Formats: sequence, C-alpha cells, structure tokens
Amino acid sequence: MSDGYVGISRRGLLGSATAVAALAVTGGPATAATRPGDPITAATRAGTPATAAAESADQGQVQVPALWREFTDTPFTHPQIPYIGRAGYRAGTARFPRRRVVADIRDYGAVADDGVTDSAPAINRAIAAAGRAGGGTVLIPPGTFRIDDLIRIGYSNVVLRGAGSDVTKLYATRNLTELIGVYGSRYGGDKSSWSWAGGLVWLCPTDRFATLTTAIKAKAWPFEGWTGNKRDEWRTLTTLAPARQGSRTVRVTDAGQLKPGQLVLLRLADDADHTLLEHMSGGGPGTEAYVWDDKTKLTSYVPYEWPVRIARVQREKVTLERPLPLDLRPEWDPRLTTLVEPLTGSGVEGLTLEAVETPQNPHLLDKGYNGVTFQCAYDCWADDVVVRHVDNGFGLVAASACTLRRTRVAGRGAHHPYFCREGSHDNLIEDFTVEQRTVPAPAGTQLHGINVEGLSSYNVWSRGDMKMGTFDSHRGLPFANVRTDITVDNVGQHGGDYSAGPLFGARFTHWNIRVTNSRAGLMKIDGLAPYSATVGINEVTEFGQIDVPDFTGDLHTRLELYGTTDVVRPTNLYEAQRDL
Repeated sequence: MSDGYVGISRRGLLGSATAVAALAVTGGPATAATRPGDPITAATRAGTPATAAAESADQGQVQVPALWREFTDTPFTHPQIPYIGRAGYRAGTARFPRRRVVADIRDYGAVADDGVTDSAPAINRAIAAAGRAGGGTVLIPPGTFRIDDLIRIGYSNVVLRGAGSDVTKLYATRNLTELIGVYGSRYGGDKSSWSWAGGLVWLCPTDRFATLTTAIKAKAWPFEGWTGNKRDEWRTLTTLAPARQGSRTVRVTDAGQLKPGQLVLLRLADDADHTLLEHMSGGGPGTEAYVWDDKTKLTSYVPYEWPVRIARVQREKVTLERPLPLDLRPEWDPRLTTLVEPLTGSGVEGLTLEAVETPQNPHLLDKGYNGVTFQCAYDCWADDVVVRHVDNGFGLVAASACTLRRTRVAGRGAHHPYFCREGSHDNLIEDFTVEQRTVPAPAGTQLHGINVEGLSSYNVWSRGDMKMGTFDSHRGLPFANVRTDITVDNVGQHGGDYSAGPLFGARFTHWNIRVTNSRAGLMKIDGLAPYSATVGINEVTEFGQIDVPDFTGDLHTRLELYGTTDVVRPTNLYEAQRDL
C-alpha cells in the first residue's frame, strides 16, 4: 500500500529548494479555488491580497534568507524551523474527495426560507442515513435553513455540502449551554468551557460525542482527547526503540498488531525531571532552570499523544506517514497505542453558519454560539465555510491532519476566531479571513485570534487576512508551529494561566508577516520563543500587551530580513516545504 509519500534525497532536496526559491521570485501565494473541494492551482492563486502584496514588492530586492538554505540541508531536524510540509488532510493534498450524493436534506423534511421550521432534525437524519450507507455526500440546497439544535457529523466518510457559502445558510437559534448544559472547567473556577470547546456544527465520532456530552451533563468535566474522558481508553500495541526526531522508520518490539493504513497513537510520557518538556522547548540551561513542577495544568497535558498512520510494516521496522515530531528516548517510555475510534474522511463544505446575533459575553463566560469544531478527527476538512455572529469560530480539539481551507469568521466579533488545542497536530488552516467586527466590543470581553495551546504541534496557518486578532498562544507549551504569508492588524491579546507554563516551545516560525498596525507583540518572537525564527516581518514596536521570555539565557532564536515586507523568498514557508 502506498501512502503517497515521495522520498526526498539530499541532492533532490537541494535542487528543489533552488527551484522553489527561484519560482517564488516571480510567483505569489495562492487563493481559493472556485468550488468546494476543488484544488488550489496556480491559476486560482492570482488576485488575492497576499498575491497583490507579493507582486508589488521590488523584484530587485527579493532575498532568500540563510535560514532557508540551512533548512534544506536538514529539513527534518533543523533547530529553529519545523518540517510542516505534510500538514493537513492526506498530507496536504490539494483536492478533497467528491463523494457520491446519498441524501438531500429536503427529502428528510428540511424547509428553506420560512423562518419557522427547525431543519436540524432533518439534517441530522440525513447525516445518519449517509453514515449507515458507509459514507457519502449530504446536500444542502441554496436557501436559509433554521436550526434549533446542533448538527452532528459523527460518521466517517460523510460530507455535508451546501451550494456555496454565499447561497446556503444554516441559521442557528440556540447555544450549546441551552442544547447540552453548563460546561465547567476541569481545572475549577467559574469559567465556561464553551469558551473553547464544541461547535454548532460538530465533527466528532458518534461514540466519543456521546461520552463527552454524558460527562458534561453529569458535571464530570472530561478530558477531550484521543484516549477518553479520563485518558484511560487505550492499550499498548508495541513499545519502541530509541529514535531521532525526523525519522520516519521506527523499530518496534512486536509488529503483530500493526498493519499498513492503521491509525495509531504515539505516546510519550515524561520523567520526574521533566526532560520531555525540556526537549519540546529545545533543551539547554534555560529549560533546565525553569520550574516545571508548579505548572499543574501543563503537566496534566502529558503524556504527549500524536496520532499517525502506519505506511509500511517490514518485520520490526515500521514506517510512519509523517516524520517523528520528537526524539524517542527510553526515559519517556515510547510506545504505539490504540485510541478512541476516530472520525476520518469527513468534511463540511459550501455553507454559512450564522448564529442569532447576541452581544458577546464577558471573557470566559461564553454560552456556546460556536461555529465548526473538529474533535478526535483525522484527515477531515472544511472548505468554503463562513461563520457569523459566533462566540468562537473554527475549533480543532484533539484533531490532527485536518485542513481548513477558504474559511471566514465574520459578524459581531468572536472570542477565539480560530482555536487549536488539547493536543492537535499537523493541521493546515489556509486562505482564512478574520473580518473586522461589525459592532463595538462590549466591556469585559476579549479577542484572541489564531490560537494554539496544550502541546499542540506542527500546525500551519497560511495565507491569512486578519482584520483583527493576534497570533495567540494560551501557554501550554505549543511547539513546532508555523504562521506564514499573513496580513494582520495586531489588536488581540493572548491568554493562558500561569499554571499552563510557557507561551512557546521550540521551533515556532513566523515567516513573511505583514503587521498593519506595527505592533510587535506575538509577531516578532525572537525575544520570546526558544529555538525559533522570525523571518520577513515589517518593522514593529512594543505597545499594548508586552511579554517576557519564560526561559532565561540565550534563546537561540533567529531574526532575518527584519524591517522588510514581501521580499523574503520563498514567500510561503508551507508551500515551499510541500513543493520540495
């Protein structure tokens, strides 16, 4: 079985790198395709704000930074730049599958445009029918469909497809507190977990959704990830020999329960000295001196859990779909385990989800007018989807290898326009927009932006237009994440409790960033993030929220092409890595 991986030799990599950098001098970043599920092509890339900005750059001043040349020498182990070239659905494939149509919501009782009929039951019945049929597409025709309940996509290979975000609308009248109940925090206090969890379109395996909502109704606040509400729903498939970050082949003790195509969980525990957390932070004296023991929220995120498909099994040698995210060391008890039955191959396309417009609630007290959330989902997607008047826009909660393409957050203003948490990895958010809010922010509310936290790693935000927000970290030691080719009016704030630990781990990269209000916070990270890189950012200054590094001493960060706009080549770090 082929996993679609193309081997990269050193000579081929260097040749490709030269070609990519040369092409980038004359080419620009991409935009949306014309139809949900269509691929992004060179022809459809022209005309976007990012492309226009790139084309306006003085071609005589374009520069290939030293970091890019270094990266092509050691792409899987570079100390400052992560390898994210296989992020997203099916390792970043440009085309989503066009599954056969198995249901039209009108055949199940949905009614458009009358403003009275609750079409949620009909939509959910159509989705369930598609699930029983083994998958397929559920069509939503043009029109506005009122929904008084959330929409649940809990079956693999099911696609909910509207006729386009400009003509198909789901109008949501109720929030998740009304529909499911009050959702407190497992860490105590009076916070509402609907401030960072759940969606009115919720892609989550049926069984996992049931256990989550049962626990919420019982006020037994759950863990939300791949191993159940108490993180105990797993069993060992095999232990692993030591290996280095970036390897795709690992040696196993017993391959008897492994097969190509199988989705498994890499599990890494920590030791008493927290050397795993130090490794995630790049290592060195600064991480050794850091006090980890009182960061109880952070340590609750351990063990690190990374879902991955098996590509090949050859006796004791197992090849993985993606390179190892971290070293495998004996003291971390590396092993491959089972995980809850995931949602795979499902998507939502071509629609707008609009919530009834209500004032934004005070910070951390959201009621749950949330948009589209992926949970315990792998190889899933959203394409051409708009959410409007939401508390929180698009969520990735213990979600991996998902692509969000051509998504937009609009309306009265959101708390988290995008959130990525609870161990979410290898996701791709591209061609995304955060619109300017349509009403002033009420007192006591807060805006974050594109959020990442909770040991989430190897995620990419690419080709974005942020009219407001920031590059948010909620602490929890996210590491090896990339933001590239983004225009941002940097007016948001980051969040995160002290007990959640550092804002950044190692190998964060901000590449080709245009900050329209010249505010430095969370954009220029050479003074904040260890073993990380800021490349190709315009001149910025410190004002508003100002942060200090979590680690002492030399951070070993890199700053290149500072004070420039759109001169760095390659223009888009993700696309350049993917094209190698």
